[in-house]
Amino acid sequence: MILISHRGNTTGPNPNKENHPNYILEALTQGYDVEVDMWYTDKLMFGHDNPQYEVDEYLFFITWGDKLWVHCKNVEAINYLKKQHSLVNYFWHETDTITLTNQNHIWAYPGKQPIKDSIAVMPELNNDNISQCAGICSDYIKNYTK
Repeated sequence: MILISHRGNTTGPNPNKENHPNYILEALTQGYDVEVDMWYTDKLMFGHDNPQYEVDEYLFFITWGDKLWVHCKNVEAINYLKKQHSLVNYFWHETDTITLTNQNHIWAYPGKQPIKDSIAVMPELNNDNISQCAGICSDYIKNYTK
């Protein structure tokens, strides 16, 4: 089972730290994959509603790229990753039932489970059946650690 920290959270939402590079690194060094929100302007930036934190491209996309699940927040972010970092898992979604990442993982909106071999996003919100999932993305990812 793939365990994915949502924006760096491991034991619950922390809006003041979410998507901050140091917070993301904490979750990565604990062994979790991490879903991050990324923008591309004239540089790479993390942030949910807007670009907030400048990103060290080498650290995040070369060193930790295989552990990131990048939610692209603008079209420029998709184009940048497609050209520069195609091995990083990235996707775009809003309220779609599912979306496919560039590596063909099924990213499923909360409340839409069970979907075989998908990534269940925030399954605790709707008490989703995760028995068929390949992974989970949650603010409470430590609760899923066995």
